[in-house]
Amino acid sequence: PTTLPGMKSTTSVKGRDIAKQGYPIKVCEMLASLDGPYYLERCAVDTPRNVIRTEKAVKTAFANQISNKGFSMVEILSMCPTGWGQTPVQAKKWLGEVMAEYYPLGVFRDLSKEGK
Repeated sequence: PTTLPGMKSTTSVKGRDIAKQGYPIKVCEMLASLDGPYYLERCAVDTPRNVIRTEKAVKTAFANQISNKGFSMVEILSMCPTGWGQTPVQAKKWLGEVMAEYYPLGVFRDLSKEGK
C-alpha cells in the first residue's frame, strides 16, 4: 500500500500504475479523518534521532491502549534496500528524501494534548 507511483515492487513489477493499482494509502491521514482514534503518528527509522522518536511513539501508543484511552497507531517508514534495488546507504537517503516527502512524519492526532 505504500509503494509510490512509478516505483517497482513485487506487487507492481513494471512500476506502480495508479490507473491499475491506485494511489498509495496514507494511513495516518485516512484514520485522522475518523472520530475514533486517540493517537496517530507517523515515524521513520532512517536516522538515530528518528529511531528514538519511533520508540517513544510506540511506547505512547501502547500506554494509551493499556490505559483504555482509545485506538492508537504508529505508522513506521522503514527501508527495504533489497526490494528497492538499492544499497542500504541509498535506501536510507531515499527514505528520508522521497518517502518522507510523500508520507510526512509527525503526530496526526493526540487527544491527550486536548486534555482528553
